[in-house]
Amino acid sequence: MELISTSFKMDFSYLFLCYLVPLFLILASGIWSLKTRHKNLPPGSFGWPLIGETIEFGSKPEKFVLDRMNKYSPDIFKTNILGEKMAVICGPNGHKFLFTNEHTIFTPFVPYSMQKLFLSSAPRDLNFRETVKNARGAPGFLKPEALVKYVGEMDSITQQQMQTLWEGKDEVKAFSLAKSLTLTLACRFFMGTEDPERVARAISRFDDIKVGMHSVPVNFPGTNFHKACKAAAAVNEELISVICEKKAAMGRGEPMRDIVSHMIMASDGSGKGSEVEIAEKILGLLVAGYSTVASVMTFFMKYVGERPDMYQKILAEQKEVAASKKPGELLNWDDMQKMKYSWNVVCEVMRLTPTIRGTFREVMTDFTYAGYTVPKGWKLYWTVDSTNMNPKYFPDPEKFDPSRYDENNNLPAYAFTPFGVGPRSCPAKEYSRMAILTFIHNVVKKFKWEMAIPDEKITGDMMPSPEQGLLIRLYHH
Repeated sequence: MELISTSFKMDFSYLFLCYLVPLFLILASGIWSLKTRHKNLPPGSFGWPLIGETIEFGSKPEKFVLDRMNKYSPDIFKTNILGEKMAVICGPNGHKFLFTNEHTIFTPFVPYSMQKLFLSSAPRDLNFRETVKNARGAPGFLKPEALVKYVGEMDSITQQQMQTLWEGKDEVKAFSLAKSLTLTLACRFFMGTEDPERVARAISRFDDIKVGMHSVPVNFPGTNFHKACKAAAAVNEELISVICEKKAAMGRGEPMRDIVSHMIMASDGSGKGSEVEIAEKILGLLVAGYSTVASVMTFFMKYVGERPDMYQKILAEQKEVAASKKPGELLNWDDMQKMKYSWNVVCEVMRLTPTIRGTFREVMTDFTYAGYTVPKGWKLYWTVDSTNMNPKYFPDPEKFDPSRYDENNNLPAYAFTPFGVGPRSCPAKEYSRMAILTFIHNVVKKFKWEMAIPDEKITGDMMPSPEQGLLIRLYHH
């Protein structure tokens, strides 16, 4: 009897695998195609039922976009990413169409994985980028005219980090030191703390969050997403502690010198807002101000370390800035405006190794673009991958050439948009620019460097990073 039962189980398993699973996929595919019928949709494919083309997109996002532009349309194509029917809008004209129709056709959208990490207490349609955007209204932060008075403090912190972590070393891992600097800066200006223990604890947690942001949202032990959820919960707990400390300090009449303090007051005018909600907003800010800026600094070290001629031009520019300063005088806003060649180099770094490839929107009403109709409720993906390596806009696109951004070069409008354009452009652009140029000024003045591992592999297409932390050999001036 037991033998019959075992045999039956084996037969049923075989039947299930060989017949029922394929039948289910065929039926699901049929239902999927019926549900997505619409007149004159953009060309493309929704891929497999349920998972769509998420795997292909996540593994090689740049190749994913360029292949489909060549196969379907250089202007727009349809796909399914992260469980959402989506239109991918391409090229400078597509970027312009998106940026000029914010609020009328498009509204912010957050993929499910990011909702779970950043918005556990918020409505589904809230975008944590709004947090950064709303922070512009906080006096003393993110507006260019308000950031002026913080340049010197940013320079001072950068000098301290150089002295502590760089000087006296023959070799360093640039990525880990860049992360330490950017998180220290973010903690100071966003949270008002420079506690090194808090910063050190946060670094490993933020790395887990960064990986989980673009992973399959399966919250199961051992998965990247599970690690990210645990890390986000731990950081939120730490942030709530900081917020409570800030409220107590504000109660004693201490001045507001960071974004947390202003968010507490903005919550309801009396400082009695939800600590959890403020913590989630600050978490989004910290992630944005930490990983992306650190990556740009790191890849600056890589590309310039491979080009001694470029290093000499940057050094000459930074020496000129330094020569205009009195001994011990810190950088100021006017100094930032003199670093034009250095910023051109940074722009080329961001083109070749983008740290943010694109963002998502939700379609609020049917619209037509390039002769195709995109229905209300679909999602839209905007990406720099449709332009950054396109020879139509960047001749010889594999070449590292900072002169592309010279004022006399006619770079097509909307072809290079690392921070976005228009009402939803990255509000932390000037903060990021300040942090990166301050870093460049200090590192170039103190050191020349070369790659200790010349062909070090770059991993992670969505958020690239050097496999071994970008080990560099330092030569002190």
